[in-house]
Amino acid sequence: MPRHANYVPHGVIPAVLLPFENDLSIDEASFRKHLRDVASVEGLSALTINAHSTEVASCTFEEQRRVLDITQDEIGAKLPIVNGVWADGSVEAARIAKMAAQGGASALLVFPPAPFTMGQNAAMALAHFKRIADATDLPLIVFQYALSTGQGYPKDTLLKLCEEVPSIRAIKDWIGNVPHHEWHVRTLQSLPRQVNVLSTHSAWLFSSLVLGCNGLLSGSGSVIADLQAQLFRAVQGNDLAQAKRLNDRIDPVARAFYADPFVDMHNRMKEALVLLGKLPRAVVRPPLVKIERAEIARIRQALIDAGLLDKDAARDAA
Repeated sequence: MPRHANYVPHGVIPAVLLPFENDLSIDEASFRKHLRDVASVEGLSALTINAHSTEVASCTFEEQRRVLDITQDEIGAKLPIVNGVWADGSVEAARIAKMAAQGGASALLVFPPAPFTMGQNAAMALAHFKRIADATDLPLIVFQYALSTGQGYPKDTLLKLCEEVPSIRAIKDWIGNVPHHEWHVRTLQSLPRQVNVLSTHSAWLFSSLVLGCNGLLSGSGSVIADLQAQLFRAVQGNDLAQAKRLNDRIDPVARAFYADPFVDMHNRMKEALVLLGKLPRAVVRPPLVKIERAEIARIRQALIDAGLLDKDAARDAA
């Protein structure tokens, strides 16, 4: 399988959605179109699959492999593919990592194991990542959760991971704490073997990027990859006036997507793509359920306020 050699995770990396048929099977035709739509945006460095945005928790191993195969077929020659590693056990995580490497992925996004919600220590975290690293030489992205969840890695643990697992090349930063986030940026990106900080603080992306992140990895890129790429370029070029203008467009969409309950964020993004005429339906797998008409109306208004949807051409997604 083709792979983008020596890829180091950086820059703008949208995490795409996974469309489903009404019977909850994967809608492969719509997924292919969605991949092409997102990959056509200028300024991306990769795409992410088999992650939160593709409802990976409700996908079987075989479905994850099929998602990777389709993605490789559609955009693998154009962009590197970041494949999520979602597993409660390290042995299964290594199996997924091996599958992703064989399928042509260029990097792996490693989710924290669910048992860590009950407590963890550095030895456990190291054992998890070393087993994955032993299974493949692909660069690893550490998904850094908020410490309050139990799944986030304390500073000392994170530094030990970066020191002892050379294939760790980035973190997806979801720490949710501004001083801690800034510590990540200042510390990890200054290590002898640099570890890039990819922001996933999509509800306050402008503020996050200004701290100096070397990239962003976000599910809302499935809808607004172009605005995210423009924002990243503006911040990198120190054009903060332009960045603020772009952020003003992003803000209504971010508020709509990341409202409570937070678990519905990608559900809302599917509804947005239906409103934009880019998906035929917004089906999600249980335990997620279709959101109410009133919330769909709020998403429609957010798209109008962001200049993404003409109010006179808005479709009724109900």
